Amino acid sequence: MAKKLFLIFGPVVFAALLLFALLFSPFKLNHITAKTENKAALALSPNVLKGQVIKESALSHEKFVPFFGSSEFSRFDFSHPSVLATKYNRSYTPFLMGAPGTQSLTHYFQMQLITSQMKNRKAVFVISPQWFVKKGARKDAFGFYYSPLQSTTWLLDRKQNNATDRYAAQRLLDMPSGNANHTIMMALRRVAKGQKITHQQRTYLIYEQRLLQHEDQLFSALKIKNNQRKIDRLTKQLPEHYQLHELNQLAVKQGEKHTTNNRFGIDNRFYARRLRSKEKKFKNFEQNWTYTQSPEFSDFELVLDQFAASDTNVEFIIPPVNEKWSKYTGLSTKMLKQFDQKIRYQLTSQGFTNICDLSDKGDVPYFMQDTIHLGWRGWLAADQAIDPFLTQKQTTPTYHMNNKFYSKEWQNQLKVNN
Repeated sequence: MAKKLFLIFGPVVFAALLLFALLFSPFKLNHITAKTENKAALALSPNVLKGQVIKESALSHEKFVPFFGSSEFSRFDFSHPSVLATKYNRSYTPFLMGAPGTQSLTHYFQMQLITSQMKNRKAVFVISPQWFVKKGARKDAFGFYYSPLQSTTWLLDRKQNNATDRYAAQRLLDMPSGNANHTIMMALRRVAKGQKITHQQRTYLIYEQRLLQHEDQLFSALKIKNNQRKIDRLTKQLPEHYQLHELNQLAVKQGEKHTTNNRFGIDNRFYARRLRSKEKKFKNFEQNWTYTQSPEFSDFELVLDQFAASDTNVEFIIPPVNEKWSKYTGLSTKMLKQFDQKIRYQLTSQGFTNICDLSDKGDVPYFMQDTIHLGWRGWLAADQAIDPFLTQKQTTPTYHMNNKFYSKEWQNQLKVNN
C-alpha cells in the first residue's frame, strides 16, 4: 500500500519540492532570448509591463528604447513608431510600455524594476490629457498592472526618506493593491510617515522579493502577445525610402479611406463599435470636464523624479484631442489650453525641455485615429521629434526638482504664471 501511495503521490510531492527549491534559489533561473525580447517590445502584455526580467534583459541592450504611454500604442497603423523603426532599419527599437489604463502611478512603480537600465539613457513619454481627471488614476486599472515585486523592490531601495518617497508610499496606500499584503502595507505606512522600515520588515521583503523575482523568471515569458505579423503587414504599405512628403500623402489617403462612416474623422471601426449607437448621448456630455485639476499632476511628478534620479533624457509627446469630437461633446478649448500650459510649466521649470507639443493639431485632418489617440498624420508628426531625438546626440539635461508639485495646491491650480 505504501509503495502504491508513493507511486501516486511521490511525483507530485517531488514536483512541489522542486518548484519550491527553484522559487527560493539564490540563482537566476533562466535566460531571456533575443526572440523573446523582440516579441515583448511589441506585446503590450500586462505580464511584461508589471514584470522585471524581460524588461531588464531587453533594456540592457542600447537598441531598445523605453516608450512610456497608454492605449495609443495599441492603435497600430503604418506610421506607428514601431512600424517606422522596423521598415527603415533605425538604430533603435521602441520597447512599448503602456496599455489601456496605464497612467503615471503605474509607470513610476514599474520603473522601479529597471532603474539601472534607465541610467543615462533616452526615453519617450506620451502624456495623455485624459489621465488628468479629478479623481486621478483608476484603482482597478492600477491594480491590473501592479505587482508586489514593484513595491518590495521600491521599499528595499529607499536609502533616504524624502518628499517623493512619502508621497509615493501614501499613493500606493490609497490603492487596494497597496493594502493586500500586511507587511508591505505596514512598511508603506512607515515610509509615508517619514520613518524607516523595521529590520523585521526588511528581512521579510528580501525573501518576498526573491520569491517574486523567481516567479517572474519562470512565468513571465509564457503569455506574450505576438504583434510582429501585424507590424510586418503594415511595413508593406510604406515606400522603400523615407520621404516625408510621400508619407504624408499616404497618411491622407489612409485617413480618407478609414473615416467614411462619420463626420468626426474617426476610424470607421472604432466609430461603429464604440460610438454610433451612443452618439446622441455624447452631445455636450463633456462640457463640465476639466483636465486642469487632478492628483495625476503629482503622480506625474513621481515619474519626473524617477527620470531625474536616473539621469534619463526624455522626449515628451503631448497629443491633441479630436477637435470635431470635442466640439460635439462640449469639451472646453480654453480648459485644454490651460492644461497644456500647466503641464508644460511643470516640465520646463524642472529642466525637461524636450517637448513635442501637438496639442494645437486637433483640427488637422486625419491627425487623430479616434477621439483621443494619434492616428495616421499624428504619429508621423510625432516621428519628426522622436527620430532625431533618439538618433542624434543630445545635450545632457540638468534637472532641478521642486517638491511643490506634490502639493494639493498644485494639483488644483487652474492657471500658471510662466
